[in-house]
This record gives sequence, structure tokens and C-alpha cells, in this order.
Amino acid sequence: MERIQSALAKARAARDRKLQGANPGTGKKTTESGPWPGLTEMKLNPGHLESNRIVAMHPGPNASSFDMMRTNLLRTLRANGWTRVAITSPTPGCGKSTLAANLAFSLARLADTRVLVIELDLRHPSLIRMLGAGADQNFAGMLAEGKIDYSQIRRAGPNLAFALNAHPMENPAELLSAARTADIIDEIEAQLRPDVVLVDLSPVLVSDDAIAFLDQVDCALMVAGADESRVSEIDKCGKDLATRTQVLGVVLNKCRHMEQEESLNYPE
Repeated sequence: MERIQSALAKARAARDRKLQGANPGTGKKTTESGPWPGLTEMKLNPGHLESNRIVAMHPGPNASSFDMMRTNLLRTLRANGWTRVAITSPTPGCGKSTLAANLAFSLARLADTRVLVIELDLRHPSLIRMLGAGADQNFAGMLAEGKIDYSQIRRAGPNLAFALNAHPMENPAELLSAARTADIIDEIEAQLRPDVVLVDLSPVLVSDDAIAFLDQVDCALMVAGADESRVSEIDKCGKDLATRTQVLGVVLNKCRHMEQEESLNYPE
């Protein structure tokens, strides 16, 4: 385990040096510099978002659990100098993409926090449908072509952007593990300069897609479905994640027998 942790630390250090080299002096970010202000803006329908359980666009009781998760997450990221968070689950149906979207909207309500969501669950992309966004984004296709095209990244307000996919891809592990893919995402992060990058990955136990990209993130959140996830699946998923990145905790989702404020759990 010590060797694995040492390798992870070296990989993060190398990526940090690459990002700093591509964008020196990034400690200060202005709203007028870089490609962020020029990203095409998505027009979202609040009613459509709410019907898809995306409720954290505005503060209130429905957003409180995500706001608490946001606070704990930011404290951990800042303490470690991290930006990239993988959001995954043991198996499908746990609600990881819904949680990723809600967490992103919650984070983006902080005036000084810029958030980029990258959808890399390429076998079953779902965020375009959830958000009601235009079905012409193809971020994975851009990665496959090997050329950065910022039209494939859209803003949803001043502090939040999404890199989405309208169509699934077969056998995406090869793309996700490619050095060129890592280089492109490094360059995008260096140019857009987000404070937090949320990466929506495939479930860990159904394919090697998530594992193929985990060495490119700083840490991971596992989303477990109260009615979907078995204890053995959560345990195996946690062990697989821990050998490749830092695991922040497990979010218990879809728990019908708990009060709303208890239905999401983010361990310290």
C-alpha cells in the first residue's frame, strides 16, 4: 500500500507541475482571462431540473444536504491542494450522476468557486437528459480526435461548466487510459482554471472504465444506493478505489427510511 500511495503522490506532483507550466501564476484568477468567459452558455429550465431531482441550483431545504457535503469537500480539497474529484458507484442505479450535478450547482453558488463537471461515464451518459441541455455535445468525440474544442464545454451560469456527451461510446476504457486524453484534460484545466473538477465516472464493478481514469484524479467519492447496493459491493468498490486514489467517503443515497437531512452522508 505504501508503494501505491507513493506512486499516486508522484503522479499528482507531475500533473501539478504540468498545470503550473501551462498556466504560470495561477494563484490569481480573473473573470476576463482565459477561455472561460467565452464558453457557450446553456439555458436550463428549472422545472426540468427539479423533475430530474436536481434541486441545488438555489439555497433552501432541498439543497441543504448538498451544501453540507460541499463544505466538507472544499475543506478537504483546500487542505490538500486538490482539485479533481471522481464520483462513482459500485453498480448502476445509485444516483451518482444526479448527485454530481447537485453538488456542482451547490459549489457554483459560492461566488469565488469555479466548477467544471466532466462526464466520463461514456457507456451511459445521462447528464444531458437530466439537465435538459442541447443534444449536440460530444466531449468524448473531441477527446478521441485529440484536439481541444471549447464548444464541447458549456457554461451554466458564471461559475459552472459542463463537458457532456449526447451519445454513448462502446469500449471507452482505451480512450480513458490514453496518455493523450490525460494531456488534453490537463490542458483544459490549465486554461479554464476551475477550483473544483467533478468527474462523473462509470460504476466501478461493471467495467474497467473508471479504473482506467482513476490515476488522473486526486480523490473519489463513492455513491451507494440504499436499495441497490449490497454491503459486499460497497466493500469491494471501496477497496478497488483505495488502491488507485484517495477515497473521501461513501454517500448513502436513496434512503427512503431516513429524514431528508440524514439521507446523504459525507464522512469526515
